[in-house]
Amino acid sequence: MIPRYSRPAMTAIWQPENRFHIWYLIEAHACDAQAALGVIPDSAAKTVWEKGNLPYTPARVTRIDAIEAEVKHDVIAFLTELSEHIGDDSRFVHQGMTSSDVLDTCLAVQLTQAADILLADIDALLTACKRRAYETKDLVCMGRSHGIHAEPVTIGLKFAGFHAEFQRAKTRLLAAKDDVATCAISGAVGTFANIDPAVEAHVAQKLGLGIEPLSTQVIPRDRHAQFFATLGVIASSVERVATEIRHLQRTEVREVEEYFSPGQKGSSAMPHKRNPVLTENLCGLARMVRSYALPAMENVALWHERDISHSSVERMIGPDATITLDFALARLTSVIDKLVIYPDAVDKNLNQLGGLIFSQRVLLALTQAGVSREDSYRIVQRNAMRVWAGEGRFLDFLKGDADVASRLDEATLDGIFDMAYHTKHVDTIFARVFG
Repeated sequence: MIPRYSRPAMTAIWQPENRFHIWYLIEAHACDAQAALGVIPDSAAKTVWEKGNLPYTPARVTRIDAIEAEVKHDVIAFLTELSEHIGDDSRFVHQGMTSSDVLDTCLAVQLTQAADILLADIDALLTACKRRAYETKDLVCMGRSHGIHAEPVTIGLKFAGFHAEFQRAKTRLLAAKDDVATCAISGAVGTFANIDPAVEAHVAQKLGLGIEPLSTQVIPRDRHAQFFATLGVIASSVERVATEIRHLQRTEVREVEEYFSPGQKGSSAMPHKRNPVLTENLCGLARMVRSYALPAMENVALWHERDISHSSVERMIGPDATITLDFALARLTSVIDKLVIYPDAVDKNLNQLGGLIFSQRVLLALTQAGVSREDSYRIVQRNAMRVWAGEGRFLDFLKGDADVASRLDEATLDGIFDMAYHTKHVDTIFARVFG
């Protein structure tokens, strides 16, 4: 992933130093289990830890790369370099194992590490959404359907909705993490012919992973497909929030605005511009994360017990999807934290249509007063259309309409045009979201 959209902690997971360290841990823990079974000498397992447990420095990575350039096999290159440190006892390393045992188990560890960072990102976002929700719980704003004024909501309900969505995202990611955190040390074609299942159990326990019940020669890729699909859904939620902010920042609306820092410039040509660049960027990043879900699903169908058509895909989508989503979640949290809200603009937009937002209440009041729904709709709509045409205020037209006046007196009509009516259950909704 390019540095522009990368954060150090997530990037470090996918660096070769971390990958080779995980490979080493898999091999060393396997040696301990093999020694306990009497397959290899206890002294050999100890030597693997004493001589092999060294930091994977850039120099070691360069050496492994040089060996791979010759042997054309990454795991063999890793084992060869490791043997240069361990010596004669290195012949006991990788006993009965196949490359996929190392690669798949390592990927499970890396995805688990990545998931932990993403879960922390979501927690930070949830905190920001909750804080802004309570700050604006009672700030009544215009609710819109199809982009058109509908009925009042509150800004706080928008933030609460974001919180509820990312709480679901957290639940999904926890499930996906649990499903992908799976170890396979079962040897060629997954039959354990040359390695005892106890080795797998020991390595899994040491690495904090579950055991794959049946791994053929690879961990089944439906697990990975679910993981990356979950990242795609989370990215879609990021885009949903970003799109809402972008719409509310439009000049004609301008109820909220991304924080515009001192010295920031919005356009190379027009000095007045204050563009929603961060949320636009988030929409683009979300598209990228979603795009990684499809190849992950296509990886599920491998030939027989194993092929490597999935391998090149995962080398790309593993880092790119997690790094991009990590960056996007952090950026969205910052946007929410610093989002500027303009109450005056909120109020202006709320009253822009001269009271039309109370049309449903008038309709329902007429039906309660004995008018058929069809006639009630017709009466309300003909007055509403006059407001759309710019002829005046909705309440005035209703009071002057004989069909309305014969059923609803002026005091009743005045009572219908009460903004508090639309927010009376906000506390109930908040209790549902925040417990």
